[in-house]
Amino acid sequence: MRRGRIFVFGGGVVLLAAAALFLANLSQVSPEAIQSSVIRTPELIDRAWVLPVAATFKSSVTWQSNGSRCGPASVANILRSMGEEETTEAAVLDGTGKCWTGICIMGLTLDELAEVARTKTTRKVVVLRDLTSEEFREHMKRTNDPTRRYIINFSREKIFGAGVGHHSPIGGYLEAEDMVFVLDVNEDYQPWLIERERLFSAMDTADGHIKRGLLLIGE
Repeated sequence: MRRGRIFVFGGGVVLLAAAALFLANLSQVSPEAIQSSVIRTPELIDRAWVLPVAATFKSSVTWQSNGSRCGPASVANILRSMGEEETTEAAVLDGTGKCWTGICIMGLTLDELAEVARTKTTRKVVVLRDLTSEEFREHMKRTNDPTRRYIINFSREKIFGAGVGHHSPIGGYLEAEDMVFVLDVNEDYQPWLIERERLFSAMDTADGHIKRGLLLIGE
């Protein structure tokens, strides 16, 4: 019994230490780096918010409750935009066994997030990985289809110069400008626009032994 208690306690300490390190890494990006790395021109942001899918979010994103829960917050925002008004970050996680400490230790992978989403919706949930740049462009065009929603998993370091992996919904695509509207669920970043190829490069990175990618939720 004593060994078991010591083991559990030790494991808890390790988990807490890992969580603290992970959350510390999430806060490495300065406000100045955020502002200079992406596009928030008022005219373009206003145009982005009236895109067919972005409009369903009603110019509002519910922020993640802490730095590790971007995935569940993204799913909650997506499902609400599809008419499931009572969906919250906590409701998305309820009964999944994920993030039971209140923190998603080391975050959720794209596949783990897909598993969570499948328990909360009858809609089709598909992981899209190992896309070419052209395939990514075709999917960005389809982010303006109101029957579809996309969540992107990308590396913040590739865009902002620091940070770790992150999930956020995609609000749409300004095709003439070749810019993607990312509905960042982190309040420090808030929604922003970015050139499609730069976003693809941030997505086309490794998360452990596999690539990051897109999560598609459709009718």
